[in-house]
Amino acid sequence: MPFADFTLNDGRKIPSIAFGTGSVLKGTDVSEYVEQALETGFSHIDTAQYYETEESTGRAIRESGLDRSEIYVASKYSGGGEIQQAVRESLDKLGLRYLDLYLIHEPRAARGGFEAAWQEFEKIKKDGLSKSIGVSNFNLEQLQTLIKTANIKPAVNQILFHPYNYAEKKTLLEYAAQHNIVIEAYSSLTPITKLPGGPVDKVVKEAAAKRGVQPSQILLAWVRAKGVVIVTTSTKEQHLREYLGVADIEPLTAEEIAAIDEAGARKPWTSWASITVQTLFLYILGFLIGLGVMDLLLGLSGSRSSYK
Repeated sequence: MPFADFTLNDGRKIPSIAFGTGSVLKGTDVSEYVEQALETGFSHIDTAQYYETEESTGRAIRESGLDRSEIYVASKYSGGGEIQQAVRESLDKLGLRYLDLYLIHEPRAARGGFEAAWQEFEKIKKDGLSKSIGVSNFNLEQLQTLIKTANIKPAVNQILFHPYNYAEKKTLLEYAAQHNIVIEAYSSLTPITKLPGGPVDKVVKEAAAKRGVQPSQILLAWVRAKGVVIVTTSTKEQHLREYLGVADIEPLTAEEIAAIDEAGARKPWTSWASITVQTLFLYILGFLIGLGVMDLLLGLSGSRSSYK
C-alpha cells in the first residue's frame, strides 16, 4: 500500500513522503540518487536553492522518462537574489515550467522581512510558477505573524521534527492544523542518527522487534501517525525501500505513540554516556531554532545561513 496523499489548504494534493536532496547531498551531483528514488517508488522530490542540487535533480527527472504529472517537485528560496528571479532560475535549472511547491527556506532568507517576501510568493502562485506555496523553519510566532497579513495562507511549513523536539513543536502543530497548514518533517531519524542511546531507543527498538522491522521505520511511522509529511534521504536503495515500506507495516498503537512521546520528552541527555559535544550542540541548536532565538542572534550579527 503506497503512502496516501495529503490535501493542502489550496485543494491540491501532496505525496506524504518525499526524497530530500539536501543534508549530506548538498553541493553534489544527486542525479543518480534522485533517479534511484524515483525507480524505488518516491514521487515527491524536495530540493532548494541552498542545496545546489537543482540542476542534477532536473537531469534525473528528465532521464526518468516519467510524465511531469507523475512527479511532485518542491524547491525553496534560500535568500539568493531577488525572489522573482530566483524562482525562474530554479525552474531553469530543474528544466521545468512550474513547481508543485515553493517554500521560503527560513525566515531570515526573506530580505526585507518575510511578510513582504510572502507577497512575492503569492504572485508566484498567481502567475502559475508554483502550484502551491509555503514556508520552512517558521516557529509559532512567525507563522502567526505571517497569517495575519497573508492573502493566501501557506500550504506547508517544513520543520525539524523528531521525538526529542515534539514537546516544543506540539503547539506549532496544533496551530498549523487549525489553519489546515500541512507540516513537513526533516531529520526525523535524529534519535538514531545523531542522538543514539537516549530514552527513545528502547521504545523504538521494542516496537521494531515486535513487527520485525527496522527502528528507522518505527520513527517514520511515528511521524506518519502525527499526520506529518516525511522528508528523508539516503543513497542506499535498501534504506529507501524500508522508508517506503513504512506504509505497509502494522500501525503503531496509541500506547506505542504515547510511549515514544513520553520518551522524547525526557530528552537524550538522561543518558549522558551517549552524548558527545557535537550531538549536544546539535540538539541545543535545534531547540534555539524552535524558539526563534537564532533568528535574533544571527539577525543582530548580520549573518545568514540555512538551518537545513
